[in-house]
Amino acid sequence: MEDAVEKFAIFGGVNWGSIDTSKPLYPLIEKLILHDYRFIRNDITELTGGAPLYHSVLSGIAQGDGKTHSSFKRAKVDNEVGTNAAEELTQRGIIRVDKAKNIFTSWDENEKVDNKLTFNAPFLRFWFAYVSPLFKGIRDGDFKEVQQKIQNSENEFRQLTFIQLSHELLKKQMQDDPIVEIGSYWDRVVDLDIYAKTQSGKTIVGNCKYTESKIKKSELSRLQEACESAKIKADIFVIVSKKGFSSELKSLKGEALKLFTLKSFKVLVS
Repeated sequence: MEDAVEKFAIFGGVNWGSIDTSKPLYPLIEKLILHDYRFIRNDITELTGGAPLYHSVLSGIAQGDGKTHSSFKRAKVDNEVGTNAAEELTQRGIIRVDKAKNIFTSWDENEKVDNKLTFNAPFLRFWFAYVSPLFKGIRDGDFKEVQQKIQNSENEFRQLTFIQLSHELLKKQMQDDPIVEIGSYWDRVVDLDIYAKTQSGKTIVGNCKYTESKIKKSELSRLQEACESAKIKADIFVIVSKKGFSSELKSLKGEALKLFTLKSFKVLVS
């Protein structure tokens, strides 16, 4: 399942027919994307309209946390220009706007909280994070820089896909009390990967940890403190981990604490 998540973070959303996912990841990237750079670039240019501004904004979104201010700063555009570009890219179906929750927290409630801009297809996020910014070397057949950049930020890049898949996993797992709203929560102080409401009115809060170590009880404590800070009354805590959990944390699992690992994602494949 780890291999499936890693490849979906790159190839999700493409309609190229069958992809041999038994092949190692980087050779697949080189064969299917980098060697075909010119053809794919033409298709993406048609999708975006080809404006350099749009490509700069998309790279700004793809290389950061997606929050509007930081994305526009990376793209080196002011807020008005970036907002207008984001509106056009949203209309084109390339990105969507995820709005911050209107929950009063410890910060000044009159302060503006940035929305997040999210790609609708994982492949486009990969393209604008790694391919578009390094197009000169790729165009000339030199793939060393893009390979190094991928290797330097693998887990960080896959984290967002891991969160999005975790949202889909929870929808599948909560059949007895279906989820009617799910996304992430952020404000000036708190950032939570999972914030959901069920049909019965319960609030689910959680985090997703795409790291190489098992998650300890301290992660639950951090979640509880974050909810207290944001004045969120959580009925169920959820932690999704790439590498599993400590014995101490697993002993607390129950109706109020749900723990999921990569094995749990098999339900999405089936």
